[in-house]
Amino acid sequence: MTLAEVLPAVKRLSPTEKLKLIRILAEDLDVAEDISPLEPFKTYDLPTPYNSFGAGAVLMETLKHLDASES
Repeated sequence: MTLAEVLPAVKRLSPTEKLKLIRILAEDLDVAEDISPLEPFKTYDLPTPYNSFGAGAVLMETLKHLDASES
């Protein structure tokens, strides 16, 4: 069975059933071997936009330039 065959049925599921399906698939992946290079119980840093004030300033400056060029 292909993903294209399964998706229409999945889209008809209720939100509760979709969450159950997500959990079932996640558990299947959790027990599968060699699905990713991540190691169990190891902490990995995940970069986020929080406290990235320099990035916010660059974005604001870019927006100002875009607004000025459109005027």
